[in-house]
Amino acid sequence: MQKLIQKAKDFNELVMFEHSIFSLPFIFIAMIVAANGWFGFWLFIMGILAALSARNFAMGVNRYADSDIDAKNPRTANRPNVDGRLDATSILFFILINALVFIAVAYMINPLAFSLSVPILIVLASYSYFKRFSSLAHVILGLALGLAPIAGVIAVSATIPLWSVLLSLGVIFWVAGFDLLYSLQDIDFDKDNDLYSIPSRYGAEATLFISAFFHALAVLFWLLFVWAAGLGIFAYIAAVGSGFVLYYEQMLVRKDFTKIDRAFFTVNGYLGIVFLLLIIIDRMVL
Repeated sequence: MQKLIQKAKDFNELVMFEHSIFSLPFIFIAMIVAANGWFGFWLFIMGILAALSARNFAMGVNRYADSDIDAKNPRTANRPNVDGRLDATSILFFILINALVFIAVAYMINPLAFSLSVPILIVLASYSYFKRFSSLAHVILGLALGLAPIAGVIAVSATIPLWSVLLSLGVIFWVAGFDLLYSLQDIDFDKDNDLYSIPSRYGAEATLFISAFFHALAVLFWLLFVWAAGLGIFAYIAAVGSGFVLYYEQMLVRKDFTKIDRAFFTVNGYLGIVFLLLIIIDRMVL
């Protein structure tokens, strides 16, 4: 029993389960707007299962593909995929199980969700390889998380309205922007190992500029989402407020690169949760 508990802890560390907080709020935002309120416990459970299995799949692929890179980087050398706690076979099995769960959940939701399940998994898996040949890896990561709102609205209405695309574009540039900040930690390592991160190719100053530009685009698309969905004042507060939060994040990293973890995990985690709460309030006072 103790071995099973330890193995579960190792897999939790592998995928950093707690970071699911980045995608979950925007899935539920899309579902709430699509349903114009509460969408039911069944879809609530399906949404959680889809989000967690998709993220576990993506993180599993990433850790499996990056084992050689992680082993060379002092920051990642103690990860379970590197230090021997989880072997390649175990990780591949974990990837397969989560892929099957995601496809099964999509099948139970509706035909459109099922037909898009495999293409979505392909996009999620592609991020792990992009940084080996393209600086667009940061945007691909954004796309991977940006699919969450699309998946949420498909689950409720089996359609892809314009507002959901705008919401997803906001998520894409939000995630790409903070991934750029996070990648500043590995700028020297990426240069030495010929990886195509934007910091290693264009330097820290250019990275900070592009990150800020991406975050400005995120706020713009979120404002357009609120307008296109016909939402109210609290939704506008969520979009505008996210701009102030992202400005704080940018300033935090510019002052001290050691604050990158705080900006990445704490600030972005709160952004998604507060955005969701304000959308819920907006629908309650409709």
